[in-house]
Amino acid sequence: MPLTLAVVVATAGRKELVAKLLSHIAGQQSLPDEVILAVADRSHLPDGSWPGLPVSVVVGKPGLTAQRNAALDDALDRFDIVTFLDDDFICADDYLDGVRRAFADNPSWAVLTGHVIRDGIKTGGIDWDEGVRTVQVDKANPRTGRVVDYVGAYGCNMSIRTSMVGDLRFDERLVLYGWQEDVDFTSQLRRQGRVVCLDDLRGVHLGYRTGRISGTRFGYSQVANPIYLIRKGSVPTRRGLTLMFRNIAANVVRSLKPEPYVDRRGRLRGNLMALRHVAMGRIEPEFILKI
Repeated sequence: MPLTLAVVVATAGRKELVAKLLSHIAGQQSLPDEVILAVADRSHLPDGSWPGLPVSVVVGKPGLTAQRNAALDDALDRFDIVTFLDDDFICADDYLDGVRRAFADNPSWAVLTGHVIRDGIKTGGIDWDEGVRTVQVDKANPRTGRVVDYVGAYGCNMSIRTSMVGDLRFDERLVLYGWQEDVDFTSQLRRQGRVVCLDDLRGVHLGYRTGRISGTRFGYSQVANPIYLIRKGSVPTRRGLTLMFRNIAANVVRSLKPEPYVDRRGRLRGNLMALRHVAMGRIEPEFILKI
């Protein structure tokens, strides 16, 4: 019997984008058994209906980690697999079929993430139509079947085997955008099974800028979150510090001539604020709520 699969989309303030995503998911070769929209309130839900695509809603506390936890609590006992997709991730049409097959064929795998063909987070973002075209063109490229073990999965597209989750949940101290919450959560599942990236699973992350937090808040998270996760033990010290200092260096250099789509000076301001707090022994990811 095929493994049951739920897609979870935690979203805020991007109704039109979610409507497009649902229509796109309805075109998958292998439909999910359910799509769960996790929102802080119903004002974030898109208008319309999607015949043949079972869609449910979970309403909970605001913030990525809290919304994902609410959906996870709803889904754990009902599905074999939960696939978390960002509301701006466009899957190839065989993506969900590939997830089901990979977990069925590899019972030791706990977490699965796919290959991101293009990532708009690294640029000014990719519009929807361009993202769809990119996915369609990529169909002609050969699939390698390559499997790479990861410390943690990339949260824009990650699937988990629910039988291995137990009491583990996303850390709600990583508030709002929840930066590095994906690595924190999935790296802990390595105790249960492998965390892998499968090249055959393909998609585009649009990296939409709307709905994200301010530059100062994000800059604070770029320092506070890695330090917090190093202390927690879910992120290796070298990985966490490398990530942190690489981001600080980028903000210092690029603040002289910032990209139009990144608040580099705000990020640097947040970096310095967090470094000052770290020097004082104050490690509080949730401090961004006070900024």
